[in-house]
Amino acid sequence: MSREQAYREATERAGHLRSKAVLSLADAQARIAPDRLKADVEAKITATALDGIAYVGAKVRQRPVATGAAATGIVLFLFRRPLTALFERLFVRLRNRNTEISEIDDG
Repeated sequence: MSREQAYREATERAGHLRSKAVLSLADAQARIAPDRLKADVEAKITATALDGIAYVGAKVRQRPVATGAAATGIVLFLFRRPLTALFERLFVRLRNRNTEISEIDDG
């Protein structure tokens, strides 16, 4: 192989590597573009949410009674103050059946 032929091959190889580097750089720039990143994040969040919903649905089908009990407990916890006030009023009404005595101090 002559020096001239080796030089031509090296030049071709350098041109090929340069074009490959430019394409790689363009791909990297496209990958970190704000629109692409936003779309990737939205896709990841959507996929994670759908996987979570499917997982919860499968667990509910496996254990319906336990799920119902947990949901009831959470609802009772969230509405504990209004329910307590309601039952206190009912207890006062049941205890004081005399209609002449009012629940409120004003008469």
